[in-house]
Amino acid sequence: MSEPCVFCDIVARRQPAAIVHEDAATLAFLDITAVMDGHTLVIPKRHACDLWEISLEDAEAVMRTVHLMAARIREVLAPDGLTLFQANRASGWQDVFHLHVHLVPRASGDHLHRPWVAEPVDLAVLEPTRAKLATH
Repeated sequence: MSEPCVFCDIVARRQPAAIVHEDAATLAFLDITAVMDGHTLVIPKRHACDLWEISLEDAEAVMRTVHLMAARIREVLAPDGLTLFQANRASGWQDVFHLHVHLVPRASGDHLHRPWVAEPVDLAVLEPTRAKLATH
């Protein structure tokens, strides 16, 4: 890692954060650029730039903490819904290059909107990509 990482600095306590959960492998804290009350980030303590670089062990730990914090957000804040968001690399809208998952509590009619409109695609159009991606 050649550039300083603000999330690594939070893990090392060189930067402050509103930490809501910590275990041996992960850290969860409130996002300082929160788009909704309770907007939480979950990160691995061990640096990984994105989903393509994280170890399976750390990815599993992150998802366990995401699951735990989703339950805690539901219990304490009682949102109408929850949006999870995880971006990879600049083209994927990642802005901090340490893997992180956003947990965004949602309210019916809130100010957030989907970044795209979903339209059905014929399965025949999907077939060439399906064939390339199939694992069996």
